Amino acid sequence: MSITASDVNKLRQMTGAGMMDCKKALEEAAGNFEEAVVILRKKGQKISASRADRTASEGVVIVSVSNDGTQGVIVELNCETDFVAKNDDFMSFANKIAAVALENKPADLAALMALTMDGLAISELIIEYTGKIGEKIDLSRYLLVSGANLVGYIHSNNKLGVMVEMNNAPTEANEVAGKDVAMQIAAMSPIAVDENSVDPAIIAREMEIGREQAIADGKNEQMAENIARGKANKWLKENTLLPQPFVKDGSKSVKEYLNSVEAGLTVVSFKRIAVGS
Repeated sequence: MSITASDVNKLRQMTGAGMMDCKKALEEAAGNFEEAVVILRKKGQKISASRADRTASEGVVIVSVSNDGTQGVIVELNCETDFVAKNDDFMSFANKIAAVALENKPADLAALMALTMDGLAISELIIEYTGKIGEKIDLSRYLLVSGANLVGYIHSNNKLGVMVEMNNAPTEANEVAGKDVAMQIAAMSPIAVDENSVDPAIIAREMEIGREQAIADGKNEQMAENIARGKANKWLKENTLLPQPFVKDGSKSVKEYLNSVEAGLTVVSFKRIAVGS
């Protein structure tokens, strides 16, 4: 049968596949749209399989928080090239996955992949999308976060996302403060909230490094211990969040900044996810 341009365009609107792919699928399906969709899906599976050994090292991170600020999700959707990662359609696909995740709150990545979106499991949609764009697509990470007051932040290039859990009930002021702190976390990449959140083994390692350096410089044991403690404290100040100088006002630590916004306001925990890290 004759396949018209209108038929091809209709199938393209239904599937998002390329014009030539739609034309060939309709010809193979003798004009049957449902069968043509199946053919395109199979093509997507074939492309996905053929690209299984490719590296999807580009992509986006999406952070989404519920209206009441008590639930949040972070998802990372990967592709092969930065060109695709910057595509509006790819961003829309990633945001839809995050919205489904926030609505359903699956326990883990496997459960998220099994959820239905647009009538298909997300795992199937990823296969279809692979066929559509011709690049390997991978939903690589998913985090579900709960807390009293969650604040999310996505860096402008969409390659880095932060979720901050604040201790006080949400207000307009501490939400702004939460955004400021999230930006600090994005820029400075602290390893923990404060010294109490750092593995003691890591602190012991820093002490040992400082001690050995001091002894190598000819210091006695007591002096070496004091020097090591000073260096470890300096390292903790630089690498944990609350003691760090606040990036917007270096005269204050992050802890002092938060307390100036609201008495007792602090960070309970945070998540920082960057594409490929």
